[in-house]
Amino acid sequence: MAGVQEDDAYIPGVQHKLLMQSPYSFIVKPVKGKRYDNIRVYGDRDLIISVSEEDHTVANRYAEVVSVPMGYKGEVSKGDTILVHHNVFKYYNDIYGRQKSGRSWLKDNLFIVDFDQFFLYKKGDEWKAFDKYCFVKPIKKKDSYIIGSGVKDEPLHGELVYINDQLVELGLEKGDSICFEPFSEYMFDIEGQKLFRMYTSNITIKL
Repeated sequence: MAGVQEDDAYIPGVQHKLLMQSPYSFIVKPVKGKRYDNIRVYGDRDLIISVSEEDHTVANRYAEVVSVPMGYKGEVSKGDTILVHHNVFKYYNDIYGRQKSGRSWLKDNLFIVDFDQFFLYKKGDEWKAFDKYCFVKPIKKKDSYIIGSGVKDEPLHGELVYINDQLVELGLEKGDSICFEPFSEYMFDIEGQKLFRMYTSNITIKL
């Protein structure tokens, strides 16, 4: 059956294939098999930057698509890498302090991801914005009206890096300098680059 994920299972002495596909969601697994990305390499040493499973900033954001929803005809395919919400792979502790997986967990190292839980997908070496999402690179602070030595970026101002079809239809292009709404910055580290995830509606002005 086209597009259906095969999963090994055993029934009394016989190995066969189970068909696994969701009617509405993507089935994914964490890239490199790890739920957390809390190790940074400095020279010849590995440094653990956080040991807290509650720390969403070190949750793995990269997932490999195992299967797409039934009847799905979009651009995302099995084997693609997608950028997911920080809660997809993260553990949490219940009221008794017991470690639990979130609602996205399916079984073993497989997870269910809905359409509103991922924001970029990667085809080959190219990242592409998904649906209503876009990614903006902050612009370093210039000599301007900004007061305070702690401010590193120009407020509400950035450059479009990953642009969606909705913005293209509105006449915007990759590399455009734009302004955005306050409190719309959801920060990601994408392959070493600091970017803000936003919605189409968060972009207010093309400069």
